[in-house]
Amino acid sequence: MPFSHHSHSGQFCPGHAQDSLEEVIQTAISKKMQVFCLTEHMPRHKEDFYPEEIEVGQTEAWHESNEAAYWEEAQRLREKYASQIKIIIGFECDWIRPESKDLINRSLSRFPFEFFIGSIHHMHTVPIDFDRPMYERARELAGGTDERLFEDYFDAQLDMLKELKPLVVGHFDLIRLKSDDMERSFKTWPGVWSRILRNLDFIASYGGMLELNGAALRKGMSEPYPKAEICKEFISRGGRFCLSDDSHGVDQVSMNFHRVLEFLDHTGISQLHYLQLAETPAQATAADARFPRTQIASVSLEELKNMEFWGNV
Repeated sequence: MPFSHHSHSGQFCPGHAQDSLEEVIQTAISKKMQVFCLTEHMPRHKEDFYPEEIEVGQTEAWHESNEAAYWEEAQRLREKYASQIKIIIGFECDWIRPESKDLINRSLSRFPFEFFIGSIHHMHTVPIDFDRPMYERARELAGGTDERLFEDYFDAQLDMLKELKPLVVGHFDLIRLKSDDMERSFKTWPGVWSRILRNLDFIASYGGMLELNGAALRKGMSEPYPKAEICKEFISRGGRFCLSDDSHGVDQVSMNFHRVLEFLDHTGISQLHYLQLAETPAQATAADARFPRTQIASVSLEELKNMEFWGNV
């Protein structure tokens, strides 16, 4: 599929990703992608740095200057490659605690970003996608079981959704990544499943999109984020889906998109949505008042299958 709404580069996410932002964009162009969204991570407070960030001596001041450099470079690259690909500039938020909203609003006020991804990577302030020991620590803080941690995760996700109403909801069920059984059906835990349905209701109510995130496939799962059982429920609510590779370097751009296409067929998703920009706010019917030029378009699965893109992945 010639769209991705979630990407990172080693230039602005060092240690966590690879390659320059320009190299990532050049790769997307070579694969005939039509829309590629840039979503480097927002600044965080020092107590929430990952071990790899602490190891290289990053500071809060560095995070601030990195965001400014990212915005400037993203604008330069969008202009440079405007005739070859449509670039949309956003960021991925980190909802760690209620005070995270202040940092997110700070990023939105500093630069005219065009959207952001609403994501959760921490539970009880501990990263749940970095490694197994950190996941286990978060689980102990939740009460000692995956079931309790999953319940807390979807409760925190609802808090984030209500406070931010992100256009794109990132890796909805990321919590399964380091769990004891990443393939387990959420339906086996009624308290978890009811929370998932509640969150899907809320996302559908304000028109948010769930990203179909192919990173789950390269991390050993049989289905993208979110699982098919979640997607089917969102379909029944009239929910919208967009596509993301969640690439962290050139080798992951559009990775596993063929498998995601098969997943769409299997799950019954007949339409995908994607972001686009109007030339001016006056020409736009904005999907979100915070982003006056940002619009949501759609493409059918059949149209998608016939696009030139597939010969390049």
